[in-house]
Amino acid sequence: MTPSAGLKNSVSTAKRLLMRTGSEAFRVIGSATADLRPLPDFLLIGTKRGGTTSLYYDLLQVPQIVTMFPSARFLPKANETKGVHFFDSFYGKGMRWYRSYMPTAGSRARAERRLGKPVVVGEASPYYLFHPLAAARAYAAMPNAKIVALLRDPVERTHSHWKERRRSNAEPLDFAEALAAEEQRLAGEEQRIIAEAPHYISYPHEQQSYVAQSRYVHGLRRWADLYGMENILVLASEDYYADQPAAVATVSRFLGLDAPDLEIGGHLNAAPGGAMDPELRKRLQEGFAEDNAALEQLIGRRLPWQ
Repeated sequence: MTPSAGLKNSVSTAKRLLMRTGSEAFRVIGSATADLRPLPDFLLIGTKRGGTTSLYYDLLQVPQIVTMFPSARFLPKANETKGVHFFDSFYGKGMRWYRSYMPTAGSRARAERRLGKPVVVGEASPYYLFHPLAAARAYAAMPNAKIVALLRDPVERTHSHWKERRRSNAEPLDFAEALAAEEQRLAGEEQRIIAEAPHYISYPHEQQSYVAQSRYVHGLRRWADLYGMENILVLASEDYYADQPAAVATVSRFLGLDAPDLEIGGHLNAAPGGAMDPELRKRLQEGFAEDNAALEQLIGRRLPWQ
C-alpha cells in the first residue's frame, strides 16, 4: 500500500468513527428529549426498489417538509436520514428511540414561524408495506398519520430487487433459480416474525421475497383496513419518474401543504443489469395479473403497468 492510499484509508476510517460516534451521541440526546419530539406526520411505506429514496429526497426540497434529527449538516454524511425502520426491524428499541429521530416541537415551531406556514415531518421505510406487523404498530402509535405508497410494475420491481441483491454479492442464484427458491426460503418466516416479535428480524422475508413483495395488494390491505384508503396516497413509480415535480406536488397537496414549483429529476439507487428472459417475463406477468386486478379495485383506478 502506498503512503497516499494509507492516508486515504486512515481518513476514511476516521470519518466512519466520527459519524458513528456522532450518531450515537445524537441518539442519546434525542432519546433523553423524546417527550419533546412529536411523531411523524406521514410515512412513505414502500415499495422496495420502487423509487422511495428518490421520492423522499425530492420531498425534502419542499420547504414545508422538515428533515429528521439530526440534520445532515451536523454530521459528516452526504444525505439526510431517510428511514428509521422502526415499525418493521427495530420495534424492540422502543418509542423513545423512534422519537429520537424526530425534530422537537420547538424546532418545528421555529420553522413554521420562518415560513409562515405549517410544516410536517415524515420518514421512508419501504419494508413497512410488506412487513406483517408494521401497519398495526404504526396505527397504534400514530393513527392520524398520512400514508404514501409508491408502487412499481411488479415484474420490474421483482427483477430490480434481485439485481440489487446480486450487485451486492448477496444473492448466489441467478434470477430464475432465485424465483424457484423463494417459496422454500420464505417458508414459515412470516409466522416466525409474528410469533417472536419484536426481536426476530428475517433476512429472507425482507431481502429474498422477490415475488412476494410485488404482490402489493396484500400488504396495502393491512394499511387500508386501519387507516382507510382516504388517508393513503398510492402513486405509480412510472408516473413519478415521468413527471417528478407533478408527483411531489400531488404528495404535497395530500399532506395539506402548498404545492411547490420545483425543478427536480433523477433516479437514485438504480440497479443496472441485463434484460429479463422474455418467457420468464411473461410468466411473471401472468402470475401477477390477479393481484394487480385486486389492487386496482382497492385503490379505485387503473395502473400504468396493467
